[in-house]
Amino acid sequence: MVETFVQSTTDVVDFLKDQHNLIKDMFEDVLHASDPQAREKAFVELRQLLAVHETAEEMVVHPRARMEVADGDSIVDARLAEEHEAKEQLSALEKMDIDSQEFLDELTRFRDAVVEHAEREENEEFNQLQAELDAPDLERMVGAVRAAQAIAPTRPHPGVESAKLNFAVGPFASMLDRARDVISAALK
Repeated sequence: MVETFVQSTTDVVDFLKDQHNLIKDMFEDVLHASDPQAREKAFVELRQLLAVHETAEEMVVHPRARMEVADGDSIVDARLAEEHEAKEQLSALEKMDIDSQEFLDELTRFRDAVVEHAEREENEEFNQLQAELDAPDLERMVGAVRAAQAIAPTRPHPGVESAKLNFAVGPFASMLDRARDVISAALK
């Protein structure tokens, strides 16, 4: 199971911002790993967290933002387009030689795009959600995000960026991803 590494919190916005900070740190772990095995381990952990994090946002947070945030549809549509691009970039990174300079260069570009995306989410979507929702709603959303992350795929699936597609395709993709993760780990 993928560990989301965030301390318990009663506010979904704080929970997701903490994950954004963790993701930034994990990029540095990959970029500054001491050897190829350490880089691969750090990259797999980063990939898994990115996959479950984005799935939970797509299933829980974005649909609520569409309803609660001023101009929610256009804000969420822009974030979903960025998430689609990120999934494509992450899929391409998975196929690269992790010990190559090309991988490091692409990962650096990917990190920069992910950080910009996270900042836009926080400023345009999360902060407004936090202002519009009461504490019990924010707390319920933490539970929903945790549940979504517990069953989310652990690899990127470009084209699956809506809540409906995540509910329809996600459980099957998750099962396959998690089996693939176990088999890959056993072969090392």
